[in-house]
Amino acid sequence: MIDDLDEVLRRLLTHELSIQNGEIDITFDQPKREWSARLSRPTINLFLNTLHENKKLRQTQPMWEIERNDNGTVTQRRKSIRVDLNYIITAWATEPEDEHRLLSRVLIAFYRHPHLPADLLTESLQNQPVPIPIMVAQEEEQRNPADFWGSIDNEWRLALACVITLAIDPYQVMTTPVVRTREVRIGQSPQPPLRQLAASNEPDRFWTIGGTIRSDKPFETMRLTLLERGLDIPLQPEGRFAVGNLGPGSYTLEVSVEGHQPRRYGITVPAADYDLEV
Repeated sequence: MIDDLDEVLRRLLTHELSIQNGEIDITFDQPKREWSARLSRPTINLFLNTLHENKKLRQTQPMWEIERNDNGTVTQRRKSIRVDLNYIITAWATEPEDEHRLLSRVLIAFYRHPHLPADLLTESLQNQPVPIPIMVAQEEEQRNPADFWGSIDNEWRLALACVITLAIDPYQVMTTPVVRTREVRIGQSPQPPLRQLAASNEPDRFWTIGGTIRSDKPFETMRLTLLERGLDIPLQPEGRFAVGNLGPGSYTLEVSVEGHQPRRYGITVPAADYDLEV
């Protein structure tokens, strides 16, 4: 759910700031000195600094909601927990004027939208019980900025505090993979100055990928194969799968269903998504 919120914030800023052709990067990294030294273009960074329950919105009685259905049945649901996600928003550019201009546009964008726009929400955020509120530049959220910048060994800079409150149902079933891609490097790690001088010292890199097959057909009748290796990939009951020890490059996944022609899907490793529609 947190990664979905990141994606919605990226969509919102991309739309409101009219970002085109990647002219401005939107990232969610910890703004450490090593990270900021590698930036090559203007960047807006939203770092998720803290996450905690909003006790003011805690609902104690009753704990359950009762919904009466048209067919005479009753649906009982446990009330959601409201959680505050606190982002520290910074702008990074060559000139201070450009940074201030970027932050001003971010501030205006959030003031224009006191709630996350419904048309930008991902599927997992569309069933929130109330519109998702945004609070930005609230004084009580600006806590010890000097301690924050000192802890990440970077220079103190202007930042916006942004708080977004989500409702989380701990009993909701999540079907997405916990981790989509995992990278493993094998070999001696070269010193940074030597990376360009000795390409042969680059360690071998392997990935474990994971995805989900979405289909109205029963998964027990399916067979998933990595064709390049002739490897049968086990499917979980809900359609999830994972395969490891893959080097970078292109691969082909084949899905076979009883009574149907096999379908092939080209994938690239690494990539952001490996979900398949069957």
